[in-house]
Amino acid sequence: MLTDVHCHLTSKDFSRDIDKVVERAKNVMIVSSGVNLEDNKRVLELAKRFKNVKAGLGLYPVDALKLDERGLEENLEFIKKNKDKLAYVGEAGLDYKDKGHQRPPYQPCATTMRTEQEDRERQKGNFLKIIGLAERIKKPLLVHSRKAERECFELVESSDLKRVIFHCFTGKLKLAKKIANKGWSFSIPCSVVRNPGFQRLVKEIDISQLLTETDAPYMSPFGGRNEPCFVAESVKKIAELKSLEMTEVENILEMNFQKMLLL
Repeated sequence: MLTDVHCHLTSKDFSRDIDKVVERAKNVMIVSSGVNLEDNKRVLELAKRFKNVKAGLGLYPVDALKLDERGLEENLEFIKKNKDKLAYVGEAGLDYKDKGHQRPPYQPCATTMRTEQEDRERQKGNFLKIIGLAERIKKPLLVHSRKAERECFELVESSDLKRVIFHCFTGKLKLAKKIANKGWSFSIPCSVVRNPGFQRLVKEIDISQLLTETDAPYMSPFGGRNEPCFVAESVKKIAELKSLEMTEVENILEMNFQKMLLL
């Protein structure tokens, strides 16, 4: 079975044809990730509705910046309350590029009264709380680390987490090897078919530490909207880069998925 360890089925891009999207991916085990409280609620609804969809409950770094202390705790408490319904905590992490306005569903973040460095420090504090939550409820953590790969590694390294997924990792190969040496994994998006950075990552990291994702509706291998069914393109490219048969790669990646999520 194919596996999509990270996508966003709650995106507005899927609002009109979600049933067809999931039907096209009926041979894919999907984890749809939430990015804030309301999104997490919608993710749980989808996981209840579709048998091949599981829930990732998280708090995107930019969304977390919009919250006061009470709002942050409300989000974390919701994840804790639903720990038996989720596959992992995520996505969560740090983002030193996204100011909240580049892509839907994120809205501009009101940071005019804070410096960029202050925002980064707040992100780190928020992420540490999420890491602590993942430790307490004994769930894997899916890490978003855009332009903050080293900082994410250092914060997660300070924890006792054993099951960690770095998604869409674009950091330096030297850092990737440090992450791999910790026993953690990387989820490879469909854009690996055309992205030299992801291709290098696949070549250098043992296949036992790889997973596949789409990040749908983003990161399409073809341009336009991405879908979970396109995760097959990641498998094909990984098989090519590893010089293995696609069936063998599919089986290994499914086993990695099962082990990571303890299914």
